[in-house]
Amino acid sequence: MLVKWIRLTVVDRRGFERGQRKWAGLLGEPGFRGQAGGWSRSRPGVAHLVGFWESRAFYDSFMARSHDRLAAAQTGTYKDPQVRLFEHEFDVKVGFRPAFGDADVLRLAHCQVREDRVDHFVLMQEKVWNPAMAGSPGMLRGMVGRAPGEEFLVLSMWQSAAERGKYRPERVERLALRAQIAADVRAIAGDVVQLEPSWTV
Repeated sequence: MLVKWIRLTVVDRRGFERGQRKWAGLLGEPGFRGQAGGWSRSRPGVAHLVGFWESRAFYDSFMARSHDRLAAAQTGTYKDPQVRLFEHEFDVKVGFRPAFGDADVLRLAHCQVREDRVDHFVLMQEKVWNPAMAGSPGMLRGMVGRAPGEEFLVLSMWQSAAERGKYRPERVERLALRAQIAADVRAIAGDVVQLEPSWTV
């Protein structure tokens, strides 16, 4: 499964949200599995979107045919778009599926891993982070995606911000030490996203 992550800064909120409804047109696209998004809880005006496709081939076909027509409705409503593509590596918890009706919050962690530490990073995701997140109240499901250049996206869905808040900084620090995250990762950027139900396709 291919995962597309878009982060952008919205300059015309009303126009952007109106244009976002046009993406319902994705529903007829071959290989399309789902899309959702919302607003950053810590960065005003920043929006995140994640889309899921059965394969890169289906995604490339959509980009060549239909993308520009759907995207036209949001022209001029945002700036600084950053787009990344990841291949699904493994699930966090079990049975990941791109369904968002039961989730309020999405957490994204974008990790740039040192080349000689990739195997260790992946092992720690499976052995340390995955069980800890799977055991957290309100954590529904998630996945780890990988892009060329030792780049990873850890995506998790939560029932509510309050549940996500129970995943406290002290606990995260302990897990980070155990997983030797400082040795594995060159850079990490995270965000917590309040999902907008009207953006879900």
